[in-house]
Amino acid sequence: MLINRMMVFGGCVAGLLASAPLMAADPAPFELAGPSLKVRVTRGAQSLPIAQVPSLSEGDRLTVEADLQGDQGAHFILVSAFLRGATNPPPRDWVSFAETWKKKGKALDLTVPRGARQMVLFLVPDTGGAEGALSGAVRGKPGEFVRATQDLNQASLDRSRLDAFMGAIRAQENSHPEYLRTLAPVLARSLSMKLNEECLSKVIEMQASCLLENRDSLLLSDVHTSSMAETLTGAPTDLALQLSATREAGYGYYSAYIAVVRDVARIFGAFSNPEFGYLPTLSVRKGDGIGLLLNSAPSFQKPKSVMVVSMPAIEADSPPRLRSGARGPICVVRPGAVLPVEGAPLIYSTSYARSMTLAVQSASGETVEWPVEARADRGGYVLAGATAWPAGFRGTAQGHLYGHWGFDRFEGPDFTLQLPDDRSWQVDGDATALVVGRDNVVRLKGGTPACVERVTVRQGDGAPAPVQWTVEGQDGLALTLPLADRKAGMLNIEISYQGVPQPMTIPLRSYAQASRLDGLQIHAGDRMALLSGQRLDQVESVEVAGLLLRPDGLTREGAVDRLRLVAQGDGAAMTQGREATARVRLRDGRKVGLDVTVAPPRPQVGLLSKDISPGPSPANGKMLVLNGNNLLPDNGQIVFSIRAGAGTTLEGTDVIEVAPADDGAAIRLTAANGLRLEGPQVMVARLDPKVMAPSLFGPLRFRLLRVGAASDWQPLVTLARLPQIDAVACEGKAQGCMIKGRDLFLIDAVGTTPTLDQAVQVAHGYTGSALTIPAPRDGTLYLRLRDAPDSVVTLPAA
Repeated sequence: MLINRMMVFGGCVAGLLASAPLMAADPAPFELAGPSLKVRVTRGAQSLPIAQVPSLSEGDRLTVEADLQGDQGAHFILVSAFLRGATNPPPRDWVSFAETWKKKGKALDLTVPRGARQMVLFLVPDTGGAEGALSGAVRGKPGEFVRATQDLNQASLDRSRLDAFMGAIRAQENSHPEYLRTLAPVLARSLSMKLNEECLSKVIEMQASCLLENRDSLLLSDVHTSSMAETLTGAPTDLALQLSATREAGYGYYSAYIAVVRDVARIFGAFSNPEFGYLPTLSVRKGDGIGLLLNSAPSFQKPKSVMVVSMPAIEADSPPRLRSGARGPICVVRPGAVLPVEGAPLIYSTSYARSMTLAVQSASGETVEWPVEARADRGGYVLAGATAWPAGFRGTAQGHLYGHWGFDRFEGPDFTLQLPDDRSWQVDGDATALVVGRDNVVRLKGGTPACVERVTVRQGDGAPAPVQWTVEGQDGLALTLPLADRKAGMLNIEISYQGVPQPMTIPLRSYAQASRLDGLQIHAGDRMALLSGQRLDQVESVEVAGLLLRPDGLTREGAVDRLRLVAQGDGAAMTQGREATARVRLRDGRKVGLDVTVAPPRPQVGLLSKDISPGPSPANGKMLVLNGNNLLPDNGQIVFSIRAGAGTTLEGTDVIEVAPADDGAAIRLTAANGLRLEGPQVMVARLDPKVMAPSLFGPLRFRLLRVGAASDWQPLVTLARLPQIDAVACEGKAQGCMIKGRDLFLIDAVGTTPTLDQAVQVAHGYTGSALTIPAPRDGTLYLRLRDAPDSVVTLPAA
């Protein structure tokens, strides 16, 4: 591992608490350019510039040389020291010196000794005794230099991320500042920076300067170097975010970068002596050069400044765990495709990861390799040169990212890649579920969804309408079709691929809202059934176990439709308990399945007899005479009996329901209100119209109810509401007659013959109290009541 980040956190916090007076102000920024060094590292037969070396290893050979200006006025001694931990002083020969102003011996040729764990470089002005003083300091207090080189190395890496962030922001400000709102969040995620989102709401001209305010506090923890944070929290970024938002003793936002600088300043401040003062530097590594940044000018008089230069730790390389940030397949048909990665900010700000390559294998096993470039502003590696893909790579392929981390091979994540192919799309699911009047989600399977550039829907010759879509898995698309204002009919879904001029067309058909099928009730032995649901007027037929049923009357009870179905042809009735699937065919051709279980046989009953008692004669008026036994006056009563059919036994808990033919309000007769059981085969019922609802009139029917079953409806009687006739006055055939009374609107027509020839029609809603009619031929008037249009009642005229 490069550096244990949480050691930095812990030391910094401890330093802050222990030395508050020392840090009465923010440390000066590292903005002063110092001298430079040239360093190359050789391991085995391979040599790399220092910028590509994340860590050193025992046996590595180093060439270190000061890169000073030609007119350099002060002589510097270049000092290298290897350390083997805070409690184990190094031997004398681990400290080496070079006089940089001489032609010979101005460079250091070093080999990392066995047991070394850290390396530090010094640049010190030439003065008598400097070598001995530095050697004694390093060997006398090795822990101070161990800690310093760790902290300075980490601070240099943090500074590289800060410089990368600032450089990208400034470049965008100079080219296209209007895109900062989009670019800045990507940069912040890539480089683990703390983004001030309020800056993005400012005017464009102020966004860049706002984003770079308090820049030293922008740095968050580099997740790659946070092993202790992983142990403590399981999520190092969370800890870093918490720390980054914490005010510490008035010094602004806490950041690990600031803390390192403060901590090193505390260490060196306590360690300096009258002869030498230690000056920390940050390293800017590019190629084989190390540019030094200072936060204060060096002193060439006592105490003379000793510039301390950190070097990579001497340990086994620990490459970052680079993770794929892709949420699905990635389309690579165009140059500049991005392979999103997470977990390694240093790939953007350093050259540790080098020669990065994407190896792509097609489904047939063919392999090609493409170079990639890390781009913080794009959030991953950019596939810059992949344009001429072999034909075998159409469709879906697998890619693996790899390269080198320092001297070692570096394995990155795998990616699923796609290029457009000619495979057709198929509807995944029920293609008949596309209903107009609302937005519909349609799922397609079969193509390369990552390369879809645009989806539209077109109906007939109309203009195409855009369709929202999301990628699902490696071969799926979820479309949201806007059908709220469209009519049922054929639709064309057009899918356009990146780089393909002609779209793919998928024909679909949209339908009107389908019937909602709640259930189909059919009893054993029946040749009829009852379908319940909504919009059942769209049902054309139902076929179940070879029995074809067609609609025979639709009724509505509240929000539920009930469709009576009657069997056609000679199909056999079904037996109790049989399970089957009914195929409901709608008028637009769709078919819907509905599971059915045949219910027990329904009770069978029939009307045995009935007796109608007319109401009492009016004291001062005329009484209408009702003919036959099928007309029940509203002031009379009816007593009727029923007989059980084959296979049915009547019980005391049975109920007789009486209702009008139009399924209006019903009345239920039980043992408590007029129902008596003669025996298991016969039941007698008494019905008084006065206890019935006012809306219960006209033809009445009855059926037997018991738990879970009901007999067929059967006609019972016609309930007629009678007008009150007070008098009939006839002056002669020429003058006719006058009928006086109340509720005369209940009369439909009045005539002088039983056939009602040339009858007088009574207007609907008639509110008068008298009717003028022709004189009767035989002293009798004939009336047709509105509640009984098929019957004729008589009224004596005398």
